[in-house]
Amino acid sequence: MTPELTALTLAALLQVFQIALMAVPANLELKPGQTLGPRDRNRMGGDLQDMVSKRTARLFRAMNNHSEGLILFSIACVVVTLSGQSSLFTTVCAFAYLGARVLYIPAYAFGWVPWRSLIWAVGYLATAAMLVAALI
Repeated sequence: MTPELTALTLAALLQVFQIALMAVPANLELKPGQTLGPRDRNRMGGDLQDMVSKRTARLFRAMNNHSEGLILFSIACVVVTLSGQSSLFTTVCAFAYLGARVLYIPAYAFGWVPWRSLIWAVGYLATAAMLVAALI
């Protein structure tokens, strides 16, 4: 397995962790009828994020943000691997993405301004750099 695919696998496991990190407090804060159902806004009495604590809502948004970032990162890892363009540079980028995503969780949960945005930018730029490196 290339280092990029290793980083991708670890990023996917991080997503598994983030789902649990958000779901446990959400389930503790909401009624069982709300969490076991389809979570329709009218059935729940509002949006999920409006019904949980500020930190749990932030963990929910951080989880969703990682889902979005993981799409591009997955593409970058697959392109680098399938094209045979794996290098020290792409490996560093892949693990920079992973490190940024790990740091992003507490940055978002605790409202680290402006660090949350800067950490996000590191992961985003690392992913973009991997894609560019695969083309050259």
